[in-house]
Amino acid sequence: MKTLTRAQLEGSLKADIKPLYLLLGCESYLRGVAAQAIADAALNDSPLREFNEMSFTLLTDDIRSAVAAAEQLPMMSTRRVVKIRDFTKIRVDDEQVLIAYLENPVPSTVMILVADDLDKRKASSKALLDSCVVVDFSPIKDAEAKAWCKTRLKELKASADDQVLSEVIRLVGTDVQTLSTEIDKLAAAAIGSKSISMELVDDLIGRSRELSNFELGDHLMANNRKRALETLHRLLDDGAEPVMLIGLIASNYRKLALGKYVLALGGGRDEVFRNVALPPFKRDSFLATVQRSDATKIAKGLQLLAAADLAIKTSQATPQLQLEMLVCD
Repeated sequence: MKTLTRAQLEGSLKADIKPLYLLLGCESYLRGVAAQAIADAALNDSPLREFNEMSFTLLTDDIRSAVAAAEQLPMMSTRRVVKIRDFTKIRVDDEQVLIAYLENPVPSTVMILVADDLDKRKASSKALLDSCVVVDFSPIKDAEAKAWCKTRLKELKASADDQVLSEVIRLVGTDVQTLSTEIDKLAAAAIGSKSISMELVDDLIGRSRELSNFELGDHLMANNRKRALETLHRLLDDGAEPVMLIGLIASNYRKLALGKYVLALGGGRDEVFRNVALPPFKRDSFLATVQRSDATKIAKGLQLLAAADLAIKTSQATPQLQLEMLVCD
């Protein structure tokens, strides 16, 4: 079936609800909003929603249980909803169970399948793309993030000009879950004037935000030299010690290397985060970075870090110059 944008999905739900949806991409917040919107549209006439809505994850559940739930008739409702997360973890031996359902879905069931990405090597991937309405949830761009912030601020009865929102996005990034947290915090702090100023952003998010878990490392892994250098200079201007910054970057790269190693051994999401401690809101973006990163590049980054650390400690040029060279390399 065709691929829809998030905006197209919203319009399509008013016209016709399909039996199969595939929500694909690492933008987990908007993906969750879309899954909820599909379920709400499908169950708008259900007085017993709790009996007609079920969720499964293939990290712990069996695909046969999910398909069995999808094959049940709804209770006092025209439809039932079955959500399946982490379906890319399906075992090869179980793929035919899912494929058989996709070829002949139950008309009264809306099945919503959610994942960061598809493993194109699996037989079920082609069946999913052919059978489902696919909705893309790739990471959003700065302009779309700014538009989302404006909409959210309007809901909160607050406002901010474009320059302020650009600064928020520069500090926070475009992950909507993180943006939601920060925008809500700023709106609450601006409850008197209802207007968010640059000073308020600096006070509540400010330069300390640059030190958060993966900010500098994210820019480096994304090959975004401009933002990486901007972040580095602001950290140095705030008095951050060069050796501490080396340690921060090295910690990020070590986590990426460990995550890559676990995935290479066949470990799943849970196994990755048993070995790599991260807050829940950071896990989707971290996993996406690990999956698109090259192991050779990570190894080279660790070698460059070791060389820069030694150069700083043995007074080869200035620490700032060594850090700038490291970021550019």
